[in-house]
Amino acid sequence: MPARILIVDDHPLTREALSSLLGAHGLDVIGCASDGREAIAEAGRLQPDLVLLDLTMPELDGLGALPGLRQVAPDSEVVVLTASGTEDNLLAAIKAGAAGYLLKSEPPGRIVEFLRGIAQGEAALSGSVARRLLDQVRSGGRRGAVPDAIAQRLSAREVEVLLLLDEHLSTDDIAKRLFISEHTVRSHVKSLLRKLGASSRGEALQALSAARA
Repeated sequence: MPARILIVDDHPLTREALSSLLGAHGLDVIGCASDGREAIAEAGRLQPDLVLLDLTMPELDGLGALPGLRQVAPDSEVVVLTASGTEDNLLAAIKAGAAGYLLKSEPPGRIVEFLRGIAQGEAALSGSVARRLLDQVRSGGRRGAVPDAIAQRLSAREVEVLLLLDEHLSTDDIAKRLFISEHTVRSHVKSLLRKLGASSRGEALQALSAARA
């Protein structure tokens, strides 16, 4: 089943172009919104798989809308698509729970590729600045960084979940920390265990400890 996508952008031509692009590549655009408040209402009503979110909008901008989107549609992944590649915006979006950050300067085919990857649990970040900042988010504020040997095999969200497991948080606590559902947490855990070749959370943490040694 193709990913169900909600497009949020204040420019009608951009919404139309994105709808045509994604539809032509087999993705299902189920709705559009022109500002953050409308986006929250539509996300709560439609429960999309992905929310493609512009940052610069009237009334309520993308960064302001992100917490509300995470609350009303906890199983939806939010992907920022913007012309702004500043480090402050990117870091704020990732910390607020965005699963991806794409620049509008990306070729259309690459945007489609990124969205398909996110629908399958991968991270999507465009530009060298994005990659540097993802590294900061992965290593900052927790007991220890995830070594490259492990981080390169996991999505950004899976790295966050692994670090929270390393803090001995429960599924419920991780869900609250990341503003996602417990079902989504369990899905990320299952995926990271498969990628690390581990049969339990304990084995995954042993692999993390060994990689840090």
